[in-house]
Amino acid sequence: MEGDDCSFPPDLSDNHSQRGSVASSATLSRAQDVLVYLFGESAVHLSLEGLSSVTVQELGHSVREALQIPETLQDAFSFWLCSPLLELQLKARHQPYKLCRQWQDLLYRFTDASEEDILQDEPYLQFRRNVFYPKAKELQVDDEGVLRLLYEEARSNILSGRYPCDPEHWTGLGALSVALEEGTSLDNQQVTATIREKKLSSFLPAHIVVGSGGFFSTLRGKSSRQAELEQKLLDEYRKISSSAGNPPEARQLLHQYLNMCHMLPFYGCAFFFGEIDKPAQGLLQRGKRKAVNIGICLDGVYVIDAKEKHVLLGLRFNELSWDHSNPEEEGDSHILWLEFDGEEDGTPVNKLLKIYSKQAQLMSGFIEFCVELKPASEGGAAAEADGEASVLQQPAEREGGAKNGRGGRRRMLQRQGSVVCSRVHSLNTISYVDTGKEIKRLKPKRAVSFFTRQTSAPAYSAVQTKKKKSHASKAELKQLFNRWP
Repeated sequence: MEGDDCSFPPDLSDNHSQRGSVASSATLSRAQDVLVYLFGESAVHLSLEGLSSVTVQELGHSVREALQIPETLQDAFSFWLCSPLLELQLKARHQPYKLCRQWQDLLYRFTDASEEDILQDEPYLQFRRNVFYPKAKELQVDDEGVLRLLYEEARSNILSGRYPCDPEHWTGLGALSVALEEGTSLDNQQVTATIREKKLSSFLPAHIVVGSGGFFSTLRGKSSRQAELEQKLLDEYRKISSSAGNPPEARQLLHQYLNMCHMLPFYGCAFFFGEIDKPAQGLLQRGKRKAVNIGICLDGVYVIDAKEKHVLLGLRFNELSWDHSNPEEEGDSHILWLEFDGEEDGTPVNKLLKIYSKQAQLMSGFIEFCVELKPASEGGAAAEADGEASVLQQPAEREGGAKNGRGGRRRMLQRQGSVVCSRVHSLNTISYVDTGKEIKRLKPKRAVSFFTRQTSAPAYSAVQTKKKKSHASKAELKQLFNRWP
């Protein structure tokens, strides 16, 4: 990775059990076959000599040549080592064969997997989107082959629930997938037959197709729900096939799909796995945790409920400070701390979210690298992105902000109740102020962050105190953490 080596949680929707490891047949001299996997269940077959010393940079030239990717777009993709337990984006200098030999050590270090699972795990090499490729540049891509690669990856993330989205969003994306795979000239009966033959899960997120269950869902019946989803897909498909009087070409459909995905704030994120504390609901509820996916990209940090598939917290880099803590004793937790602006009962305070993860140090380094990289990578586009409404805004502010710029497209995603809007009220956070003498909880004044890792000009305002100190000492920080149940 273009920073510290970072790891990301897997997409469990794909079954890679039959895929061979890069390291399974390598020798030092003679030519060996290597499979580089793509999204969409396809692969590039290479024959390489001296596989044990081949670098990512050398592999990249061969794969781009095989896929006919223009040299001007060579930065759009990277190589990843993936398995059901861990995902790593590789640097140009990395040697995949050697990393495969170290795979078990990486799993012990960065996952909580059992020893049995670690011993059975085997990585595969995948060619996919570069986390650090700016979305502004991606919007300018016009090569159909590259658009198809980006589409297949985005589609996989939509179907697996890695990219949560609202009903009007996933129905539109599902209909575009039908149009891309089957064309835009099908009649109603043919569309329905296609959806039933390939199953709804080929076009809609798995958790949507399965449903949330429960008593009322059982009463309504599975067939009724399926018919409703089929009708929604059909309605959206009809809009696509009848748009502008002329059926859109494949390149246009690909652009439409990716443009819709770009409306999701976490599109293009690298994902990490962690847990957060659940809010206490009595003595029996204490100590329980919720599984979350932490998405980090050039725009910010997003904490997503792994089960419910909605955003719990979304922060741009100018809205947060952060740090990580490593366990002092065996059995303690690795923790990533996110600090942001908030309020308690109308009182402005600083809030801290505690994320338990063995990848805490990696996430902290990744955030720092993105903060440094963003101005250089996006230039003027960064200022435009910063001007858009934050996912942390209150509903009234979101409504007002939606009237500017792209109008209705923003409103769709930022309405109250949208899965991409933050649910800060549902988080078990600690709220604090610094009086200048000591750190206290829920006081009427805020102080500046006690984290040293923050952007150069945080957007959240800190209430000045008479005796202000820039950061709390480690002892005070630890004392505050220990008070938190």
